[in-house]
Amino acid sequence: MITKNFFGAVVVALTLAVAVHARTPQDKSTDQAKPTQKIPAGSKVYVAPMEGFETFLSTAIAKKKVPIQIVQERDKAEYEITGVAESKKAGAAKVLIMGSWHSNEDASIRVTNIKSGEVAYAYSVHKDNSAHGKQSTAEACAKHLKDEAVNPK
Repeated sequence: MITKNFFGAVVVALTLAVAVHARTPQDKSTDQAKPTQKIPAGSKVYVAPMEGFETFLSTAIAKKKVPIQIVQERDKAEYEITGVAESKKAGAAKVLIMGSWHSNEDASIRVTNIKSGEVAYAYSVHKDNSAHGKQSTAEACAKHLKDEAVNPK
């Protein structure tokens, strides 16, 4: 038989979980490395296959107006973007207790000078409760690439 004390403890625990979750920052971006060299505007950049994330990243680069030229062949590029992205879909408990079906997203990119092999820029981002999935992390990567790594004309 469930007692009032047990039921009260469960309610308190759930309330605390909701309160802690509500105060958790939604975007936990971290720069992994500051650029050691600026990527010149107009540089030809190859976006390597990343299990589908390359499509989101290429679209985000265009949307955020990053002043680089995406090329389809690696041998025509000066720089290469490689990386990984991971989605963690909301579990049944999160949906039932928190009422949230949004996923948690992680992505990391690295821009490498193809000739020298030097890493020009690296960036990682984590987004809790992402309503737009990989699109959100790709746009964060593109925004920071534009703001921190690409040398404007």
